[in-house]
This record gives sequence, structure tokens and C-alpha cells, in this order.
Amino acid sequence: MSANEPTSLRQAIPVTEIRYNDQGLVPAIVQDYLDGTVLMMAWMNRESLQKTMETGETWFWSRSRQELWHKGATSGHLQKVHTLRYDCDSDSLLVTVEQIGDIACHTEERSCFHQIDGKEVAPVGDTLSQVFEVICDRRDHPVEGSYTVKLFNGGDNKILKKIGEESAEVVMACKDDDPDAIASEVADLFYHTLVALAHHKVDVREVYRKLQQRRR
Repeated sequence: MSANEPTSLRQAIPVTEIRYNDQGLVPAIVQDYLDGTVLMMAWMNRESLQKTMETGETWFWSRSRQELWHKGATSGHLQKVHTLRYDCDSDSLLVTVEQIGDIACHTEERSCFHQIDGKEVAPVGDTLSQVFEVICDRRDHPVEGSYTVKLFNGGDNKILKKIGEESAEVVMACKDDDPDAIASEVADLFYHTLVALAHHKVDVREVYRKLQQRRR
């Protein structure tokens, strides 16, 4: 389902078969369609769910204002829906979206889930995204003795040499048909490739977008 084709969402979920609570609401978890980051949780009723499917953008029910709420209509941080799912009990929804502006929270954070013990933390996405975030932090805030920093200091010559070496080691592990070695060498190749992306200021999410395009 694509946000560019909202008609494909119109029959995505049987609105009348969802198990709403006593207030006629169902919780909706909103997740980034590329890296799986949980962006927010809000409530939908039958009408907002229907409008979400019809428009291809998220609509919720505001319990405080007692009215429909078109996410991003004021801020411009719209959510383009990619998929709609409901759980095995039909009483909660999972909405994967393209978050326009990369901000979902009213505090201007990417995700509403950005605190642990009162401290600001980056939202958790997939493992590659987490590793990429650490690599970028090493690039922007070098730590003495860091292997990643040494790669950045060596520039393309050092980084690309390591990618070549790791690629060869992946090939050898596959030739040996050693599952543990294959996983280890591919992990090394992924890491060094992420360093190359960070060195050239290419976000790993751009790679995900290319993969999504090819998946279709």
C-alpha cells in the first residue's frame, strides 16, 4: 500500500469489525515505514480510521478536544500511510508511515518516545540505523582511540580498502559454507559500508528507500 495511492487503503481494514473500547476508540501505534522507529501512539475512532484509509494520511480522535485530528495539518508534519494492520484481537492498530519533516512529536522530536528516566534519548529503530547513528556521532564528535574515528581520518583510501577486504572475506566464508563466519563477515561488511555512507554524508535511510522502491 502506498501513500501515493490512497484508494488502495480504502479496503485495508474492515472498519466495522475492529473492536473499539467503550468510548468507541482503538489505539493506533504509528511506526516509520523504513526503519521501524515507533513514532507515536494516538487514538482512532471509526470515522478517523475511515478518513485515514480514504486520504492515505493519518487522522485521529482527540480525546481532549473531542474532535477529529488530521495529523500535521497545522505543523506540516503530515504522515503518509504505507500500511495499516490490526492485531489478532482486532483491538489495536499498527500504521506504518512516511513522516514528513521527520518530526512526529509536538515537542519537535522525531518520536514521542524519546525519554528514559527523564533523559532525552534517540528513538530506537532497526539495528543498522542504531549502528549508523553511533558511527555518525563518532564522525561529528571524535573519540580518541576509536577504530571508527581512525577510519574517518584515513578517508576514502582506508575506508574503501576495508570494504574490499571485508567483501573478499564474505566470499571466502560463503565458499566454506560456514554459517557463523558468513554472518560475522557480513556484519563487518555492513559496518564498513555504513562508515562509507557516513563519510560521504549519505543517510542510511536513503538506502532503505532504494530497497523499498526495488521491493515494489
